[in-house]
Amino acid sequence: MAQKATGPVPPGMHTLTTHLWFGGDCEAAVAFYAKAFGAELACPLAKGPGGKGVMHAMLQIGDAQLMLADAWPGAWEQAPAGSATGGVHIYVADCDALFERATEAGCEVIFPMTDMFWGDRMGKVKDPYGHCWGIATHTWDYTPEELAKGQEEWLASMKG
Repeated sequence: MAQKATGPVPPGMHTLTTHLWFGGDCEAAVAFYAKAFGAELACPLAKGPGGKGVMHAMLQIGDAQLMLADAWPGAWEQAPAGSATGGVHIYVADCDALFERATEAGCEVIFPMTDMFWGDRMGKVKDPYGHCWGIATHTWDYTPEELAKGQEEWLASMKG
């Protein structure tokens, strides 16, 4: 029997949850994310009208959830091909291992694994569906002064 919710956020969820939209290939993305990032279905996949496409999928990756769906006119609008509207960032204990797993699964390297000035070791990949994923391990806690100096040096190195 239904019960009144005890709070505004469902149990096991976070206040902010990423939701990715696809152009008819959401079900393939679910399988790809399992292979590339170790994602697991958090609830049964809900098919769209007439059994076509995916109306809703929820994946569990570590302690976070990722929602996915195929774009539906009037419900979820897909961004034009080739445009970026956002990305996903994952913190894990071994970012190098997950980065390797993702690239072996078919992700394209956008930014190679690098020790960054803010204390993360991180890299970025793009999945076959056009979504970018930052993969990181936080390795150092810096003071505000160290961060400012590191940022200045990094920006200077970008000028080339």
